[in-house]
Amino acid sequence: MGENLGGYFGKQLRISLDTKETSVEEIDSAVLKKYLGGVGYGARVLYDEIEKGIDPLSADNKIIFATSPLTANNIPGGGSIMLCFKSPLTHVWGESRCGGDFGPDLRRAGFDALIIEGKAAEPVFLVINDDDVALRPAGHMAGEKVTGKIAKIRDELNDPKISVMCIGPAGEKLVKIATVMSEHRAAGRCGAGAVMGSKNLMGIAVKGSHQAKVAHPEKMKTAIKNAMNIILESETAAGFKEHGTPGDMGPNDAAGDWPTKNWHSNSWGKGEELYDKFFEHHLVKNNGCYRGCPIACGRIADVKAGKFQTPAHEGSEYESLSAFTAFVLNENIEAAIHSTYLCNEYGIDTISAGALIAFAMESYENGILTKKDIADMDLRWGNPDVLPELVRMISLREGIGDILAEGVKAASEKIGKGSEEFAIHGKGLEAPAHDPRSGKALAVTYGTASRGLCHIQPLEGMAYDSGKLDWGLTAYGIPDPNSVERWDEKGKGQIVKVLQDGLVLPDILNTCKFFMYAGITLDNLAELLSASTGWDIKGRDLLEVGERVLNLQRLFNMREGLSRKDDILPERIKQKPAFGFYEKENQCAIKDFEGMLNEYYEARKWDIKTGMPSKEKLKELGLEEL
Repeated sequence: MGENLGGYFGKQLRISLDTKETSVEEIDSAVLKKYLGGVGYGARVLYDEIEKGIDPLSADNKIIFATSPLTANNIPGGGSIMLCFKSPLTHVWGESRCGGDFGPDLRRAGFDALIIEGKAAEPVFLVINDDDVALRPAGHMAGEKVTGKIAKIRDELNDPKISVMCIGPAGEKLVKIATVMSEHRAAGRCGAGAVMGSKNLMGIAVKGSHQAKVAHPEKMKTAIKNAMNIILESETAAGFKEHGTPGDMGPNDAAGDWPTKNWHSNSWGKGEELYDKFFEHHLVKNNGCYRGCPIACGRIADVKAGKFQTPAHEGSEYESLSAFTAFVLNENIEAAIHSTYLCNEYGIDTISAGALIAFAMESYENGILTKKDIADMDLRWGNPDVLPELVRMISLREGIGDILAEGVKAASEKIGKGSEEFAIHGKGLEAPAHDPRSGKALAVTYGTASRGLCHIQPLEGMAYDSGKLDWGLTAYGIPDPNSVERWDEKGKGQIVKVLQDGLVLPDILNTCKFFMYAGITLDNLAELLSASTGWDIKGRDLLEVGERVLNLQRLFNMREGLSRKDDILPERIKQKPAFGFYEKENQCAIKDFEGMLNEYYEARKWDIKTGMPSKEKLKELGLEEL
């Protein structure tokens, strides 16, 4: 272990499913100092422990559940767990965050990380209760939806409060967009559920009674108080609490940040109306994803009657509702609520599901998918009735759903006939509900994000460009966003480099990204981390850790065969919108993506032709051995 650090347990739990062996291992303090936790530590484990070119659905893949010293219920934003794995959807770096109590409870069990490897001969679920670790038979849970699995696990353990993460039927069937669920919270992107399903691991239950020793308790109290005061005074935090993420539907629509009709446009004009229907008729209450969350942005929603009747549940968030409204031109908010509920129950990613349905609708519109291909379903744009049925078919790999379950890239390659034009993705990951035609920094983020076309790796670039947020990073070299034109392209590559380095820290420290919207900065995170660990760490030090982690993820991807040719945007995203508020706004179009990419590579000190980090940069970051 080496140096005894505060804030960490210095231990990880390794589960080898094929041999049924469990082992507790010490973690080198030097590694923890270098990568901190979360996706930083997960990236180092994956890079070191899995071979180049492995099948993501083979026993050779591993999935890491990683925490950090800030994974705790009393830390503002501290209720997260980060899952790291090689993605079966993209075949490169995969990560997914899930809010809730699972992360803090894994820490209470006395572990900084959980590593799952191998494949069980029969379905099992894992139980962790402090030092008591066991694998239990789970064949009787096969086919159960998420709520049913969680109930059965808790019933068998006679513990209604134990934290559980599990897969749904989609994960069992190796659907490439399958999620790992904690209640109605999802580790949603990149197919983590398929990785668990490939290992015959149905779920994980965890609880514990330990508490990591904080190096400076009084300084920690002060740091928490300072962070809480920022949040409690934040208008952004108050807005999240009142409206949740669905409250962005109207403003984003107006700002040209709402991808519509499979990215033919960046606005629709119906965002505010759809949100009003949701808020007035279907919102039950707000909810925090973990115990003690001061923002509580989650939405409990229901549909009380009718063909889309849906029980009260959490999950109707901005991305999910957008995927089942604007993506597919559906104006029925009840159908969208019901569809997101079904995604959570079957265990599939709402963003990818909506994108796949939009792809199928456009393929049908163009005669590429025929009535025979889709079992005589009506796949016309805006048809609400087909949405829940397609969610079910994708989740269970039935009919056309079996092809769509492979993800939009693979589905378009199999269908062919020009359908590739309608497959909107980056590195194989379906596009989310934010549009770089609202601000060009997002275009660079989309092209270069480690896990593919992703708006939250590290954070929404358009929030800098059009939202004029700086997250305190003007102190570290980016221009004041108020001095930057959102549609300008020059300078955005350099800006995105700093944004990524700084805003990946919530994924490294397992804190909720929304707290940085509410005013938490790298300096606040450094204050919390210093008090916990006993280090003297500053915001500038965290920025360097962020850069190190992103370069390590880049090395992982390049080892898997990616290069500059994969840092691209779909052509449709670059084009001026075909309709909507910005139809005649020529500045929306992305004119020189390659120029922005060159600028980004130069800022990163990556090779301009290949995108490979330079030896000079790797040495600077302490990665020269890689």
